[in-house]
Amino acid sequence: MNNQDSAARAAFDPLTAETGGLTSDLNLDVILDVPVTLSLEVGRARIPIRNLLQLNQGSVVELERAAGEPLDLYVNGTLIAQGEVVVVNDRFGVRLTDVVSPAERIKRLR
Repeated sequence: MNNQDSAARAAFDPLTAETGGLTSDLNLDVILDVPVTLSLEVGRARIPIRNLLQLNQGSVVELERAAGEPLDLYVNGTLIAQGEVVVVNDRFGVRLTDVVSPAERIKRLR
C-alpha cells in the first residue's frame, strides 16, 4: 500500500487567544513589563581601518546626516520614530517629531 494513499489530512481547531492564535482582543498586559533596548542614532560614517586607527582626542568624524536632520529612534533595532534633541533638567532627551504607525512597525518586524 502506498503511503500517500493512507495519509489523512490533519484537522486542527481554529486558533483563539486562549490557544495562542492572534486576535484583535490580545491582552498586552503580559508583555508590558518586558524591557526593551531604546537607542538614538545621530548618524553613521564609514571609514577605512587606516583612518580609524589615526583617530585621537579632538578628531572629528563627519557623519552622513546633515545638521538639523532628525535623529532616528530604534527599539530593539527597529526604527519606530524620529525626533530632535532637547535638554531637560541638565539631561539630554528627545522630542518625537514623527512616529512610525503601529501597522508599519509590525510590518518591519516580519
